[in-house]
Amino acid sequence: MLYSLADKWKMSPAKVYKILNSTGILDNYIIKCYDVLHTQGKECLVEDITDYVREKGVNI
Repeated sequence: MLYSLADKWKMSPAKVYKILNSTGILDNYIIKCYDVLHTQGKECLVEDITDYVREKGVNI
């Protein structure tokens, strides 16, 4: 997922990780809901996480 988001956001996977970690999305959404998220398509998840990051006030 990090690499897919990095491609979409045009940034390094390390920077994507920092954004997801600092906003709490990594622990409170991706890891916590992994079983459910794992059943969705990659494109859907990329859009969902992108929207969530923007709701957290991060400009990507």
